[in-house]
Amino acid sequence: MSPRNLRDLPAEALDGKRALVRVDFNVPLAKDSGVADDTRIRAALPTIKYLRDKGTRVILLSHLDRPTGPDPTLSLRHIVRTLEQLLGTPVDFIPDPAAGIAATRRLPRGGVALVENVRFWPGEEQNDPELARTFAALGDFYVNDAFGTAHRAHASTEAVAHLLKPAVAGFLVERELRYLGDALQHPKRPFLAVLGGAKISGKIDVIEALLPRVDQILVGGAMANTFFLAVDFTVGKSLVERDKVDLAKALIAKAGSKLILPRGAVVAPSLERRDERREVPCDRIPADCAVFDIDHTTQLDFRAHILRAKTVVWNGPMGVFETPPFDEGTRAVAEALIEAGKRGAITVVGGGDSAAAVRGLEEKFTHVSTGGGASLDFLEGKTLPGVAALEAA
Repeated sequence: MSPRNLRDLPAEALDGKRALVRVDFNVPLAKDSGVADDTRIRAALPTIKYLRDKGTRVILLSHLDRPTGPDPTLSLRHIVRTLEQLLGTPVDFIPDPAAGIAATRRLPRGGVALVENVRFWPGEEQNDPELARTFAALGDFYVNDAFGTAHRAHASTEAVAHLLKPAVAGFLVERELRYLGDALQHPKRPFLAVLGGAKISGKIDVIEALLPRVDQILVGGAMANTFFLAVDFTVGKSLVERDKVDLAKALIAKAGSKLILPRGAVVAPSLERRDERREVPCDRIPADCAVFDIDHTTQLDFRAHILRAKTVVWNGPMGVFETPPFDEGTRAVAEALIEAGKRGAITVVGGGDSAAAVRGLEEKFTHVSTGGGASLDFLEGKTLPGVAALEAA
């Protein structure tokens, strides 16, 4: 069931009212305490600007990193200047939500305030109803535009939505649910999933949930090594989950021809000795080497599969993309998705490392998710507490 969206609220419900908006400003900070990457802030701008244009007073809630209590290095004060530049307006800072009600009422129509890191208060991650009441007092209605935290039942994402009504989805959450949901529920076929990353354990449920829905799953990244072991290939010094080999065997048996593994690998003695890299077939990985990427043959094979697809969901890199030249497989998949998109395919990139790998190219895909864990949970078919708590459309 889809939640109500911001556009569902009439103008009189917005003008002069206080919107408590949960955003995901969990951004990397630069050494000078500024913002190193403002992608997530930019993702929330359409919702904030829409509310401002309607004369709404906008109060923003977010977490930053994983503090165990108040920590000046993780204060949201560090992002105020960047937020002001992006919005083109002053932003008030509220250091304590319990003492911030008056400040929210003083905001002019279209004014913006940012509340301190919600994880500075211990009740946030415990979904504490008392803290949720404190947050709720800061607004007249609630908007969740933080898809990246929608899979967590926290005070600022779940409990507050039951207290402050109406509780609706912002434009970013609406977009995430639409594209991820359409890909799963109404895919144009062939429907292809590309899964990578380090661990099969993080993707087991995704593979099992996708198998009945997709036409094929392409597997890359270190998680492919566990599948190699499952078919009795050696993997040398590669990162591998030996305790998941039986599970990989079961998945191979269940998937049949739907599961496509790499044909070969780029190996080296270590990341530091990348000048000694070479390409080998996947059944001939040397004992003194580790797999760091898919090889050129696999890149071409995966590209051919991707170009035949009409819907592609991609989650997880094909190798150690942070360390060139082991980024070539991941870049090849990105380029294949872009080409497929030009041919009319729906291309959806999952969050986390996949989103980082295509930074700067976002406009070339149908949708790039801002939520790593949330997009994985959604692909698994799990209920997202931060979405379930919103009012149904």
